[in-house]
Amino acid sequence: MLVRRPLFMPIRRLLLASAITSLFLVSQQTPQSTLIQGARIADGTGSGLIDADLRIAGDRIAEIGKLAANPGERVIDGKGLVLAPGFIDLHNHSTGIDKEPLAPTQVSQGITTVLLGQDGSSPWPIKDWLDARRKDPAALNIQVLVGHATIRKEVMGDDYRRNATPEEMASMAMLVDKGIEEGAVGLSSGLEYEVGSYSNPQEMTLLARTAGSRDGIYLSHVRDEGDNAIDSFEEMIRIAAPGRVSVGISHIKLGTEKVWGRSKEVVDLINESRAQGVDIQADAYPYDAWASTITVLVLNKKYDDQASVAKGLADVGGAGNITITRCEKHRDYEGKTLEAIAKANNVTPAEMFSRIVKDGGASIICKAMREDDIKTFYQQPWVAVASDGGIGMPHPRGAGTFPRVLGVYVRERKWLTVEEAVRKMTGLPASRLKLTDRGEIRQGAYADLVLFNPDTVKDNSTFAEPFKISTGIEKVFVNGELVWNEGKTTGAKPGRLLERQTSSGQD
Repeated sequence: MLVRRPLFMPIRRLLLASAITSLFLVSQQTPQSTLIQGARIADGTGSGLIDADLRIAGDRIAEIGKLAANPGERVIDGKGLVLAPGFIDLHNHSTGIDKEPLAPTQVSQGITTVLLGQDGSSPWPIKDWLDARRKDPAALNIQVLVGHATIRKEVMGDDYRRNATPEEMASMAMLVDKGIEEGAVGLSSGLEYEVGSYSNPQEMTLLARTAGSRDGIYLSHVRDEGDNAIDSFEEMIRIAAPGRVSVGISHIKLGTEKVWGRSKEVVDLINESRAQGVDIQADAYPYDAWASTITVLVLNKKYDDQASVAKGLADVGGAGNITITRCEKHRDYEGKTLEAIAKANNVTPAEMFSRIVKDGGASIICKAMREDDIKTFYQQPWVAVASDGGIGMPHPRGAGTFPRVLGVYVRERKWLTVEEAVRKMTGLPASRLKLTDRGEIRQGAYADLVLFNPDTVKDNSTFAEPFKISTGIEKVFVNGELVWNEGKTTGAKPGRLLERQTSSGQD
């Protein structure tokens, strides 16, 4: 008996076979690629700009040269724009990135990697914090330092206003070692601040060299950025010593009248040390005003002594240069100078300072640097661009640092070429952090990239409006994914924790 099969069966089989074949072909294809055509490339080494196209495949730079678009490939017109490696911020305070993982004030500047745990203050334990970041990625890549003040309080508790004993220093060294074992890339300190200021050079030398023994770095906000700044830089040089540890001076500056104009002397000191084999570098932000706590104005900590306070205020050019940015007990002081607040209360600025400290203190911005010193530092090949900013920073550097360098110091004042400025933002900090596959544009490197307009890039943040987003940073890629596009975040969170380098050279 002849059995007739339904006519639709061969068609069903054909469709099934076609679907299987399609799945197989998709699995064999490379990830979605992007072609950037017509841009001028600043490769992060300081070499001259080159005209070339660049292809991103997955999280890597796949090709560089004169390239034709592949079928279905996303194509970006880079004509008139500069393509650079993603900016690496050596000094960033966005430890609250879990609350704002898209980090618009950061990626809008072209920042693709941040180094956190600065000025002696870090998350602890390191492992727990890093584990949380792995579970909840951000738009940026992240590295972290062990904070000296953090571990000093772990060991000494509230009894930290003294020299540590040898046993306590040994315990701190063990915690530095533990933090690096858990994923930190080195040690930071804030020796001008309350907890760190009570340490002596012996303590800091032991801890810095402990970090160095694990191939970690040591970055420090030095003991004094004012009258005793040069002594503080010399302490860093002694800690580094030839071959002992790589050290960095955080936000190098000369912040009081006594040392204004002495930047050439500082440069000569550091260059001489580098010539003798000391591995010392620095970073700087492009503003003549710093942000900190009000108590750092009085180095001897005699906040009720009117002579000491008056000297501290005079050292920075007077109370008119000091603006309160945050004061919990007196919110009406915020945005006003210490001079204006004192006048409104019919007291001297020194007395007003003492009252504010007694009431819990305040955060301030202090205009206390000279442009000629900033220029001298920025023109040194060993000084990187870094923000000392971060998410929520009430200082324009938190949202404007990198565009300001490109717009003001490159385009307007011509202190730097665009190639050298990009090197200071990319290749230089990458080498300091031993990031062998980031910080340069070359085939096979990770696709952390910034596309910006050199003619229009501009920082818009001000002291009155510190969170205004910059313009001229057109597109930002992190690990091959677009995180900033045409003035807004994309919602992507491809950032990674950049692990310590392995023998294969991979992150």
